[in-house]
Amino acid sequence: MTEANKKKNITRKPNPKKPKNNFQIWLLSLVLLIVISLTYFNRNNSALETTQKRLETMLINGQVKRLVVVNEKVVEITLTEEALNDPKYDQELNQRLVLFSPKGPHYQVRFFSGDHFREFVNKVEKSLPEGERVDFVADERQDFSTWFFSWGFFFVLILGFWFLMRRMTGAGGPGGQLFSIGKSKAALFDAQNKIKITFKDVAGLDEAKEEIEEIVQFLKNPTKYTDLGGKIPKGALLVGPPGTGKTLLAKAVAGESGVPFFSLSGSDFVEMFVGVGAARVRDLFKQAKEKAPCIIFIDEIDAIGRSRGKGQMMGSNDERENTLNSLLVEMDGFSTDSGVIILAATNRPDVLDNALLRPGRFDRQISIDKPDIKGREQIFRVHLKPIKVAKDIDSKKLAAQTPGFAGAEIANVCNEAALIAARKNKKQVDMQDFQDAIDRVIGGLEKKNKIISPEEKKIVAYHEAGHAVAGWFLEHADPLVKVSIVPRGVAALGYAQYLPKEQFLYTTEQMIDEICMALGGRAAEDIIFDKISTGALSDLERTTKMAYSMVTIYGMNKEIGNISFYDPARNDYISKPYSEATSEKIDQEVKKMIEKAYERTKELLNQKKEELEKLAQALLKREILFQTDLEAIIGKRPFETKTTYQDFVDNSDDENQKEDTKSELKTKKESVEK
Repeated sequence: MTEANKKKNITRKPNPKKPKNNFQIWLLSLVLLIVISLTYFNRNNSALETTQKRLETMLINGQVKRLVVVNEKVVEITLTEEALNDPKYDQELNQRLVLFSPKGPHYQVRFFSGDHFREFVNKVEKSLPEGERVDFVADERQDFSTWFFSWGFFFVLILGFWFLMRRMTGAGGPGGQLFSIGKSKAALFDAQNKIKITFKDVAGLDEAKEEIEEIVQFLKNPTKYTDLGGKIPKGALLVGPPGTGKTLLAKAVAGESGVPFFSLSGSDFVEMFVGVGAARVRDLFKQAKEKAPCIIFIDEIDAIGRSRGKGQMMGSNDERENTLNSLLVEMDGFSTDSGVIILAATNRPDVLDNALLRPGRFDRQISIDKPDIKGREQIFRVHLKPIKVAKDIDSKKLAAQTPGFAGAEIANVCNEAALIAARKNKKQVDMQDFQDAIDRVIGGLEKKNKIISPEEKKIVAYHEAGHAVAGWFLEHADPLVKVSIVPRGVAALGYAQYLPKEQFLYTTEQMIDEICMALGGRAAEDIIFDKISTGALSDLERTTKMAYSMVTIYGMNKEIGNISFYDPARNDYISKPYSEATSEKIDQEVKKMIEKAYERTKELLNQKKEELEKLAQALLKREILFQTDLEAIIGKRPFETKTTYQDFVDNSDDENQKEDTKSELKTKKESVEK
């Protein structure tokens, strides 16, 4: 290929898609125009109505040039030229709404029947001079407008039925025709309409990207692997919570692979007609084999991939199971061809059929979890690029303040921060805007106009101060980042934000301290006001779940022992896998655990009552306090344990120092060599 041809191929742009003609709208507009035209012109271009008495006068005076009897009911009258020059007739005819032919007919008279008209003619002839007669012509006509309105309803009914069937079967798409309902609805992305997202746009998913990049290399250079006797994987299943980037990773594969990419959802196979789902599966793989090598991406595959035999009524025909059977055969059946790689995504792998998950269909299951603090920093850097941010924006601080956030939630935080800055007429998005965005995502919209009585505000202040003090002086509790008594969301009158440590294993002491910190609000109300309120609802729900998990799942209770009743395959919680005696014992142990933690929390807050009072009064005065404010009011935490953000900053500083040292040694070595 010459250089000129290469340049042509590089600069060639895909042909823009021509806008689709909406045939239904054009057809309905044409029918409406015909109806209006027939109605309008039939009404205004017809001859003027007159009376039999006037017709008699016209005939006697010799002003009639021609009479035409239409269907023996209507008599059309054409006047002579002398009569048309009469000012009376000329003025009357010129007042019509539209122009008419001067040749006539000019007037018309209606009769009951042909006999009635003949009687009228005989009467007029008696008044005429002897020998003169009234001449007329009989004519049989078919009125087109009458015929149209008589049969129009039938044609409109047929047109409406046809339009309804097009809408039901996907109006204009691959399955838009009535007899092509079994066609696949997959969107094809090839060289002409290529996706521009690449692996550079995907952050925080390093391990998953390595697995996916290897699949792309299979397609680009298959001989590298097949020469050693290896086989290209047939499928990869992306598994992870919502918002972690499964679909984004599939888009990056479509942008990087350079092969045809079919994209569709699991619900696209579901239709009201029996057998449509299986037909669409066969048509999809037929198209894919014609364009092999290629990739098929099925998003939310759990819509058709659920385990067979569950929830089916006896004797019924499950359309979803038929679709799944067809998919299983096409993925790895008797006559399966190579060259088609299948990607699928789901956030519910527990409900998928075992035959769908086996090797040979989905050879790889790629787990995409919520990002850690390093992954969140990378995701923030990606989403901060198109935003005009201030110099004080630090992606590390933002990553540390958003524990447990998925990629979609981080994108939402960045977008909300930009909207908040624009609402305040700022030219740049600063750190305060991001703080407000994080508060909005966590706690909900700030309710500035919510009316709270001073008594309620005081209770909320001491409640949140109890959480803060308990977490500050408990060694294994999460350190506080921010505490607020500004009402947010539907029913939240205040909230405290903590910075949990990035860890996967929790000890008994850590979970007990978490329960004590959650009970700090209720304990503070009990100590200060000697009564309790309903504000501890979410805290009690959290402590109850944690306590039952410690006893029944993690085996952290001496009386119950090292036993776990957790079964991920059991979806119903009605039947318990233990006896009533054990159930009663579990309830007693959970109650003892929570009561013991509550007494411990009350004892701690009584010891730190002075700090509790200071913090509550500061909250009533300022409404929002940060970690630095807590250090100024009640002192530093009496523990040497570093927070997640401190560990992250220290490690990154060490890495930067190492890189600086390496660069200095390299420059010194180069100078010595010179």
